[in-house]
Formats: sequence, C-alpha cells, structure tokens
Amino acid sequence: MTDTLLRLQAFLTYVRSLSGDEKGEAQVFCDRLFQAFGHSGYKEAGATLEYRVKEKGKSTKFADLFWESRLLLEMKKRGEKLEKHYDQAFEYWLNATPKRPKYVILCNFDQFWIYDFDLQLREPVDRLTLEELPDRYTALNFLFPDHRKPQFANNQVDVTREAADKVARVYNSLVARGENAAAAQRFILQCVVTLFAEDIDLLPRGFFTELLQDCEQGASSSDLIGGLFRQMGNRKPARKDSRYKEISHFNGGIFAEVDPIPLEPDEIKLLLQAAAEKWSKVEPAIFGTLFEGSLGKTERHALGAHFTSEADIQKVVLPTIVRPWRDRIESASTLKDLLALRQDLNQFKVLDPACGSGNFLYVAYRELKRLEAQLLAKIHENFSDRTAAAIGTLSLISTKQFYGIDTNPFAVELAKVTLMLAKKLALDEEKHNLMDVTLNLELDQALPLDNLDQNIICDDALFCEWEPVDAIIGNPPYLGSRYLAKEHGYDYARKIYAQYPNVPKMADYCVYWFRRTHETLPPEGRAGLVATNTIRQNETRQASLDYVIANGGTITEAVSTQVWSGDAAVHVAIVNWIKGEALGKKKLYTQEGDDTQSPIKLEMVDVVNSTLSTRFDVFRAAALKVNQLPKVVFVGQYPFNNGFLLTPSEAKQILASNPNNQEVMFPYLIGRDLVENGIPSRWIIDFAQRDLFAVMKYKAAFERVQKLVMPEVLAKAEAEKLATGKASTRWTRMAERWWQFRDYQPGTMNAIA
Repeated sequence: MTDTLLRLQAFLTYVRSLSGDEKGEAQVFCDRLFQAFGHSGYKEAGATLEYRVKEKGKSTKFADLFWESRLLLEMKKRGEKLEKHYDQAFEYWLNATPKRPKYVILCNFDQFWIYDFDLQLREPVDRLTLEELPDRYTALNFLFPDHRKPQFANNQVDVTREAADKVARVYNSLVARGENAAAAQRFILQCVVTLFAEDIDLLPRGFFTELLQDCEQGASSSDLIGGLFRQMGNRKPARKDSRYKEISHFNGGIFAEVDPIPLEPDEIKLLLQAAAEKWSKVEPAIFGTLFEGSLGKTERHALGAHFTSEADIQKVVLPTIVRPWRDRIESASTLKDLLALRQDLNQFKVLDPACGSGNFLYVAYRELKRLEAQLLAKIHENFSDRTAAAIGTLSLISTKQFYGIDTNPFAVELAKVTLMLAKKLALDEEKHNLMDVTLNLELDQALPLDNLDQNIICDDALFCEWEPVDAIIGNPPYLGSRYLAKEHGYDYARKIYAQYPNVPKMADYCVYWFRRTHETLPPEGRAGLVATNTIRQNETRQASLDYVIANGGTITEAVSTQVWSGDAAVHVAIVNWIKGEALGKKKLYTQEGDDTQSPIKLEMVDVVNSTLSTRFDVFRAAALKVNQLPKVVFVGQYPFNNGFLLTPSEAKQILASNPNNQEVMFPYLIGRDLVENGIPSRWIIDFAQRDLFAVMKYKAAFERVQKLVMPEVLAKAEAEKLATGKASTRWTRMAERWWQFRDYQPGTMNAIA
C-alpha cells in the first residue's frame, strides 16, 4: 500500500471516530485532511481557518477554510443535506477576493461535494463519500502539495461539448449536401428536443435511439422520425396499436411544422453517437452557444467553441434578481406577507433584449424557480399542515414570464428550446428541494412544453417595442463606433443616429441598450448588463452610465473590469442598477490582470460612480471648449492595404507619366517618420471618395491600385461570404468601393485641406 493510501486510511479511521459536530470538530477534520494529502497540516500548507468573507449589508461571515487561489472548504454537521448550503458556498466563493480559489468543497464529514464554479455552477464536478476516498482520491488531487490535475466524474461541460459537436456535425452534413438551411435547422432543433426528452423521461427511455437503430438497419428515417415529431406536436393521442401510443403532446411551437429530412447512413450514425451521450447531464445554459457557434463551420466543431460561464452570468442575475428577492423572502415573517410575495413573484417579468441562444434567460428562470421553492418551503416549515396543504407546492412560475429579442432567427429558436427544456429540469429540481415536505401534494406537469413564440422574438431591439417588465438582463453586442457602418451598413448607422440623436456617434454600440433599458424600466425596476470596459470612458460613459445616474438610477453592484469568459476576447464591465434609490454599501469588483485567474479586488463603497472607480469621479466634469473650438486633433488616414503605398521613386515615375496624378498622390507621413527623419518616407494614392468613373482618369495610379488592392479585397469579401453565409458582409460592402480606403477620415482631410 502506498504512503498516500496509508495516510487516507488513517484519515478514514480517525473521521469515523468523530461525532460530526460542525463547531467542535470541523477544524481538526480540516487539519487531518491536509495531512492525508501529504502536508504537515493546513497551516503549514498556507491555508487559513475561519476566513473572513465580506457580504453586502450583512454581518461578517467566516468560511471554514480558505487556501489562496486553490480551495474554499465549508463544513457542515454530519448528516446535513449539502444542497441546502449551495447558495452560501457560492456567495463565499464570489466574495473570496483577491485570489479567488479555483475549487470549493461542501463537506458534512461523510460526503465531499466538489465545485469548479468557473466550469459549471449548480452541479458539482464530482461527489464522493468518505468511504470512497481511498479509491477515488484523484478527484481531490488539487489538495496535494504539487497541485496535481484532478480527475472529475461529473464534468458537464465536456458532456455538453460532445453532445453539441455531434448534433452540429449532422446539421453541417445536411447543408453540405444541399438541404435547405432553414429546414435543416428546424429538423436539428427537433432532434435536440427529442434527445433531451428521452434522457429526462419526457419520452419513453431510449425511444428515439430505437428509431435511429431501425433507420440504421434500413427503415425510412422520414417515416419513423417524421412520425415521432408529428405525434409530439399532436394534442390527440396516437391509436393504441401505434408505435407512438406512449408519446405525449409536447407543444405546438417547435413541432408545429414537421418536414423530416431523409438521413444518410453517416448522419444516422452521428445521431446515434449523439443519443449515446448523457443528455440529462447536458447543460442548457451553454449548449446553445456551443451548438450555434459550430453551425456552418466545419473547421471548428463545438469542442473548440467558447461559451459564457454561468458564474459570469450570475454576476448579473444574482444582484439584479436573486438577492433582492431572497432578502424579501427572508424578511417576511407572516403568512400574509409570504402569500403576497408569492403573488408578486408569479407576476415578475424578465427581459433579455439581446438574448442570443437564451443562456441569461435560462439561468434567470431556474433561479426564479429556486426562489419560489424557498418561499414555499418557508411556508411549510413555519405554518400548520392545514395552511400549507391549502397553499400546496404547485409551481406557478412560468417560462411565459420571460422575454427575449434577437436579430438572429436561429438563435431565437434555440432560446425557445432552451427555455422549454428548463421547465422540466426545474420541475425535477423542485421535487428534490421539496422532498422534506411530507404532504402528498401534486407538482406542476412537465408536458406540454410552453409555446414561446410570442415571448422570444426575432427583431432589432433598438427599433422594436419592448415588453414592460420588472428586470432587464443580458449581454448586448459590443462594437466600436467606427465599425458600426462597416458591420451593418451606412443606412443602418444613419437610422440609429436619427433614432437616438442624444447619443454621441463615438459611443459604443452597446450604449443604445443601456439607454433603452433605463427608459423601459419601471420605478424600482432593476437591470444588469454586460459591456466592454470602455463603458466607463468618455462618450460611451456619458451616454450610458452618466445617463442612468442622472435619471434616477443607482448602481448597486458592478465589475469595473474583468476578462470575459465568452467568445469575445475582451475585458468587460458588468453593471447592475436600480431605477431608484438603494440603501447600504455597494460592491465594486476589479480584476487586476489580463488572465481569467488574475486577482480580483472587492471594495465596499457607499456609491458606485459612473467611472466604476474609487479613485476618481468625472460625473460632473465638463468638456473644455478650448479643446474643441477649433478641433485640432483627428484620427489619421490609414489605408489598411499596402497597395495604396509607393516608394518616392515609384511616385516620381507615376507623376511623370501624367501630372494630373498629383491630385490623388501625396507624401505620407507617419509617427515613425516624424521621429526618425522628420520627413515622409513614402507616398500614398488617395482617391478620397471619388466614384469609379472619376478615378479612372488617373490612369497609372488607378491601374496600380486595381492590380494590387482589388484582388485582395474581392478575395476577402468572398471568404467572409462563405464563412458567414451572408450575402452582405463588411468586405462585400468594401468590394463595392475597393479603390477607396476602408476607413476614410473626412474630418482629418477637411482640417488639413
């Protein structure tokens, strides 16, 4: 037996002798645990007992053990149900700054629930019992002095990646062989619902897999799969002699239109491989992003796609929705107050006006369900059985309380599917959470799934009507002002400027969501949005956070800057606010570094200002007229293509061929030339914004640009068109004026004319 196993066996023997008292024995348990993994003790390893944790507006809390950057361990008494203490552990982890631990363990002397909140939130990455420790200690490898890589048995991210990858590959195959993209998307989404359904008992277990196996043996996939989908969308039960007699009605949304696509053998094989995945372990909060990110991109499967971690989503959902409601539930003591809260909760509405595949809405819905379960549990625990029986445990929270808007039609359909599935998954969790309630009460029914066609819509949030709601959350698109016209076209840019004349044109694209959000919120309504960290600066700040504060808003909690977990390689800010006043201390987080594991500073402040900084506040700062009248600083010209540039000898030759070329050829001075020589080292061809007919008269200059610039621009346009599937892209629009600079600066040219 190795030294590790001997130490672990000694630890087991010792722990069995303990009574499991949280107060009296937790510390010695922690010390012996560290000894079992090769340390002299917790203190020698550098860990701290009774670590102070800051919490907003509450008394100081203490985590049982804190090991900087590596572990937060929270002990409970023997026999205690660990799921009841999840929220406490997550809040401790969130506030354990500056060097937030990678792992969190909830332990009751007999069980270890291990969390990696950066990876997955609600579900532990592993669970093991004290008795399993000698055989499965590798799940706690991070406890060894040399910090070995742990081996987890419940990594839902890996399962989700595999599932999303296989289904996306089926879609890519269908489109590659000529199937209509919209029909293929609808068919694949129907498959996704069905794959989930057979693993979470909405369909007979393994039913879809059996159909696929029959298809593999030569049966018609159109007949078998089409028959299943049609029955799932049919309110009328199938005949008793039908193969589909046990199939329940799902809804009239996703299965309203059924047009099954005949599958090739390789596609059936891929779907069978997908069906073999553990779909009950697939995490809907990230599935949609991984799935959508791999569609049409055969060179990048879902295995390589990025997603926004649920821990980052919770930095919006917790302060905007969960904590305010949790405080109200905890402070309510009378039955009358609790019943009033339940009614308010059932009428509470949430909107994500840039919903994508629905991950923010999914997390918010699950959290509202958990709040409802907490409220019901409090009623059952504190009032008579007769009163509790009259109230019941029937969940009244509905996905119909959640709304979304997005311009991507397929993302909208994915969001609907994500929320549909949330209904069943939340129901299963609710049953588990209320299992202590001894009354035999009936819960909500999983089927039919809700039809969300009126809740989640495909539209432009900046121009359509928004549903009146109580909370607005999300991650609006980031796009610098200089790229707005390039990405969306000049007509769209002009339309936005006309719709929002009070927003400076230099503000980031996401600013418009901040404005609409604050204008839409009712008094005391709350919002939480993600933006690039430039939201704290200049015109972008003035048009968003300054506007919120100047119009009765109070920032309640914010992240000044952090590395984002999503697909965009950016530093973001996260801002949560209320349209009204908020008492008590506010939280301001700042990540100090460029890595996801960089230290995080937490400051408790009386006011979070619009710069999201405790060092300065420029809310009331005014622009100096001397810096603007006249304006003397401009962005310089940058051609983005070396084909416009010439050496002095090349310029001399073209000018000699026709002196008229001097109208479009100029010495080109950049900063390096200014510092090194004080004179330009190159010339540039600048046709300004002349049309094609006008530039052709400058024959030698035109032919040079036609030869060196046009092929590259056209090639990039074609490549972008193939990659995105869009007829109009940034480069296709550029191809229409290939002889011009990609980013022309008329202000600069007018100033030096």
